[in-house]
Amino acid sequence: MSDRSFLDWPFFEPRHKALADALESWAQSHLSAIDHSDTDAACRALVPGLGEAGFLTHSAVDPETGTGLDVRSLCLIRETLARHDGLADFAFAMQGLGTGAISLFGTPAQRGEWLTQTRAGKVISAFALTEPASGSDVANSAMTATRDGDHFVLNGEKTWISNGGIADVYCVFARTGEAPGAKGLSCFIVPADTPGLEIAERLEVIAPHPLATLHFTDCRIPVSALLGEAGAGFRIAMSVLDVFRSTVAAAALGFARRALDEALHRVTTRKVQGAPLFDLQMVQGHIADMALDVDAAALLVYRAAWTKDSGAPRVTREAAMAKLFATDRAQQVIDKAVQLHGGDGVRSGETVEKLYREIRALRIYEGASDVQRVVIARQALGAFQQG
Repeated sequence: MSDRSFLDWPFFEPRHKALADALESWAQSHLSAIDHSDTDAACRALVPGLGEAGFLTHSAVDPETGTGLDVRSLCLIRETLARHDGLADFAFAMQGLGTGAISLFGTPAQRGEWLTQTRAGKVISAFALTEPASGSDVANSAMTATRDGDHFVLNGEKTWISNGGIADVYCVFARTGEAPGAKGLSCFIVPADTPGLEIAERLEVIAPHPLATLHFTDCRIPVSALLGEAGAGFRIAMSVLDVFRSTVAAAALGFARRALDEALHRVTTRKVQGAPLFDLQMVQGHIADMALDVDAAALLVYRAAWTKDSGAPRVTREAAMAKLFATDRAQQVIDKAVQLHGGDGVRSGETVEKLYREIRALRIYEGASDVQRVVIARQALGAFQQG
């Protein structure tokens, strides 16, 4: 059983522990029945399942009140789901990220139309930001949105889009040209069945997830599909990532906790020369390092989440630290778990082998590790100069 003592930390309120308990019970009784042989079908089953259970209400604001994005809840859900099933974590996370711009910047009409459905698991959402020549460099986005009367016409390409190919709605960022660089981007709500939107390619990766390249060719959308103001797209994207970047760290934490659990089971049941593997001091050293990394990552994750929930307008520094540390250290924790499993650790289908494949992408998406180092350094310098 995973360590749950962290739920008693002062970051949390009683409602958070209740949420964690409810999700733990649901995950144990429902996730084992999901067939992962067809990734698209699995996600299409997971989203309504999470919606029917009520957990997707945490993924977006209440469309009537505009409240409900609690980052600690988002992190607890992602950590718990990741510990049980990486694809379940993915399904939940994309509902939140995909509609994050609508939650934070949508009009009452936009929220009412889309969030009611995504929070119920009736509609699958996606966040379409990355382009072939602009991954971390969002300001270099080249896709265009040209005003034509009461419509915008979208042309260009997006790639590495999570839920690409199965999403019902995309939040798409395109250049409207109010100014060069970051100040000339806008964000739009684009239903998947809009003429001119094409799934150009499905992308296969080491840990199967629905991913695709999207082509937009004279794709016409009404002006009412604009989120926020024209030219505010970069600010919208950064605000969404500021909320959800901490949750990527939480997912990594969930993977790391599962790896530590698997390692503890292995070293206490596997015998070497008649004694448990755990009796070897070097093995104890590995377990100690893994436990230390897990707790340190948890502290950074929930500090960032608590800081945001406490009213901080931005948590750029805290979220960057949490994501960098939690994803990098989870990679190390999982690698140690594989090592402690010996040959079984690289056997296809073993839990630690699946974790080894799952964790790698988290050090890349929503801000690669090296980019987070730049962010942290600049934040540190800025605080020093203001000092």
